[in-house]
Order: sequence, then C-alpha cells, then structure tokens
Amino acid sequence: MAVTPVLAFQWVGDLTPGSKYGVPGRGGRSQLAAARPLLTAADLTEANLEGTYSHGGRSKCGGGGGGDCFAFQAPPGNAPALRWAGIDAVNVANNHAFDFGAAGQAQTLAALRGAQVQWTGRPGQVTVLEVNGVKVALLGFAPYPWASSLLDIGKARKLIAGAAQRAGIVIVAIHAGAEGADKDHVPHGHEHAFGEDRGNARAFAHAAIDAGADLVVGSGPHVIRGVERYRGRLIAYSLGNFAGWHNFGMGGRLSLSGILRVQLAADGTPAGGTWISMKLTGPGIPVRDPSNASAHLAARLSAQDFGAQAGLDSSGALRP
Repeated sequence: MAVTPVLAFQWVGDLTPGSKYGVPGRGGRSQLAAARPLLTAADLTEANLEGTYSHGGRSKCGGGGGGDCFAFQAPPGNAPALRWAGIDAVNVANNHAFDFGAAGQAQTLAALRGAQVQWTGRPGQVTVLEVNGVKVALLGFAPYPWASSLLDIGKARKLIAGAAQRAGIVIVAIHAGAEGADKDHVPHGHEHAFGEDRGNARAFAHAAIDAGADLVVGSGPHVIRGVERYRGRLIAYSLGNFAGWHNFGMGGRLSLSGILRVQLAADGTPAGGTWISMKLTGPGIPVRDPSNASAHLAARLSAQDFGAQAGLDSSGALRP
C-alpha cells in the first residue's frame, strides 16, 4: 500500500564556509547561489557544516597549518547565506567544528542562531523541529569529544530511542569513515584516518535504525558512497563534498556531489525520493550536473555494497 509523504527532506555533504585559502563573496552567497533553486525546494534541508563562523582565536593548526592540518573559518556575518540559500539546519558533529576551539564554536552557534539556522550534533543534543505539523528530531554523531559519540553505540542508541519518543520522524547524521578518492566503498568494521578511529559506519547506522531512527545520512569520506535499505529505512553513507572555497581537492570523483531528497511519511517510512547529481566547479561551487554522473556512481556503489534492494537507479530515482 502506498504511503503518503508529509515531509520532503534534503541532505547535502560537507560545506566549508571559508579558510585561509579565501572566503566566498557576497557574504557567502557566491558559494551557494547556483544551488539555491534546488536547496529551497524541500521542506527541510540539512548540511554538514565543516568549519566555523568566527573571528580570531587560535587555530588547531597553530602557526597557519600545513601538511594534513586544515582549519576552516569564515566571518560570522556569512552565516545568513545558509538560510538564504535554503539550508535550514546543519550538523556540527565533525572534525572541523572545533577548528578554533570552544570560543570558535560558541561564535559559530551564536551566528547560526542569529541566522535562524538550526544545528545538531553537540554532546547529547536532540534538536526537535515542527515541520508541516510533524515533529522531526535531528541528531548528529562523530568520533570527537565535542560531538555526540559515534564510537559509543550503546549510548547513541539510548539517545536516539529518546528522540523517537519525542518526534514522529528521527533523522541521524553521521560523520564517519576514511577519506580519499579510493574510499568510496563502505567496508565492514572500523575505519581509520590520520591516526583516528573514524567508527564503524555500517554497525552504527544499523544500530541507529534499530533504536528508532528513520533516516541515516552521512558525510566525511569526501567522496560519494552508496545507499542501503535496512529494515525498511534508508541509509545514505556519503554525498561527497557539497561546497567549498579553494580548500577541497577536486577532479574526477572528488568533484562529484549530490543532493539527497527523500519523501517521508508521518511515521518516518520512506515514500520515494531522488538523488540529484551535482558537481563542484571553480573554487568549489556546486552546480547541477546534466551528465548525472554522481547518481550513476551512487547507484553502482549501492548495488555493489548492498545489493539491488538498495532501490537507487542510475537516473537517481529512489523507489519507495
């Protein structure tokens, strides 16, 4: 029997607002203007915010960084560009949320509050919104002390189960996995990068749904990963990089991106959706990709990693 959707939700991957390599112009709007018609076309759009809206402070990279150290920062006055572009909420459970320490994050959250952008992902945080008359809970997890823990699955299950008691739809964001152009498959077991345990994405996502999550969306690997169906719910392990400014490695699979648009029923059941193919151009601006390359790749990875039941075809269509 067909289910009636009540919420059109969208997820995009990593969005870096600025860094020592530059800050997008027009108060940040230059970075997102091309994607704005797509981002505004849902009831609720969420991104993974990789970086801070802050002034000053000591970078985690010390004297300017280098090598494998990157610290991301844009002026707090650029935060309203998110809401202008159609991004309603952000996940701050990731490795760049503390690039400028506690003070940098405090400035970031104040800037988001002023821009009327919701956030989730702080330790123990459950953000509950009411959209179209339905309560929606947003949670975020990452393997860092400033986030709800991706590594403590037992504690995460309790937090998600509590969220399911408060809201009809529960959406969990995870920042998990190794990084790089060759990291587009979802392995079994834990992944590591730069000496860090980046979690067991499969085990965590399954546990999240077992605990009451209706949709799990991911970021972190900086490349597209596949889509899985588990117990009638949807898991999208990575949408790649969504937007940057001279900070992302680009070319080939590193330039492929996407917007996941999912229709959800009042009880969280997926009722279809679309993987919208995007690509990064110039300094890291997301634009619609008429070749549909990322949807082709996501469909292939989904079938290889999770079988035909993933339900994502090469056109980007998600079966109910």
